[in-house]
Amino acid sequence: MRHVYECPVRWADLDLLGHVNNVTYVDYLQEARVDMLLTHAPDSRAEDLAEGVVVVRHEVSFVAPMTFRLHPVKIESWVTDIRAASFTMAYEIYDDADDGGRTVYAQAKTVLTPYVFADERPRRITPDERATLERFLGDDPLATVRERSEPKQLAGGHYPLHVRFSDVDVYGHVNNVKYFEYFQEARIRYLMSVWEAAAPGDREVPLVIAQMDVDYKVPILFRPEPYDVHSWVSAVGRSSFVVQSEIRDGDTLLSRARVVAVTFDAATQRAAPAPEAYRELLRAELARTS
Repeated sequence: MRHVYECPVRWADLDLLGHVNNVTYVDYLQEARVDMLLTHAPDSRAEDLAEGVVVVRHEVSFVAPMTFRLHPVKIESWVTDIRAASFTMAYEIYDDADDGGRTVYAQAKTVLTPYVFADERPRRITPDERATLERFLGDDPLATVRERSEPKQLAGGHYPLHVRFSDVDVYGHVNNVKYFEYFQEARIRYLMSVWEAAAPGDREVPLVIAQMDVDYKVPILFRPEPYDVHSWVSAVGRSSFVVQSEIRDGDTLLSRARVVAVTFDAATQRAAPAPEAYRELLRAELARTS
């Protein structure tokens, strides 16, 4: 069984290209997940799974740009895997097409684990919870393995992350959606430092995000001192490149992200090769060592 949630698209969700910002998609997924487990689950046994879980991993593939509309977008959600102390949910964000098919904007999956927040520890899935989750079982739309590179700590790739009080949820942890914002802020700052070496007069290259994966290792808590985010380029193609990032507290790894960015032609609304000057700058970043 799959659950369908209708999610309103807000004008504030748009980026400079007029597309729904990639960070906002993760907010939509969270709304759909809670709606499925809390509001429309077959019985009340899913309540703890809706509110008493932590996200272990997000994988999001952005298939097509989504723009503002007055009608809500649809999000289909279901379960792909159930283990002793974790389960995986999948999603597809789409509109119904005139021909009876669908226009897909994103596909994603989330690994979650039940959590006892009072004791700050994960717990096993109960038999009743497993029975509820099994009613939503389906296939995995993103059965892929993505390579990770060795971390680099570059001068231009460092971003001091200040956690805002509004970022923290009722359990004292930074909400999982906020991590996407943090990595976006760090990535923009990093790429601005890379593009500074471009010759005067070179046109700016619009970017869209094609893929973003985030692993959650240790909860981030509110504090006045900043955390450290380090970003680096790990692959360069003709019209795409990969930026990886880590959030650290000293020697402790808190979270890691892998982002595939695509250079974009705003006129055609399609991927386009980056100018050679920009690819040279990216290849130079790729060659740098820590």
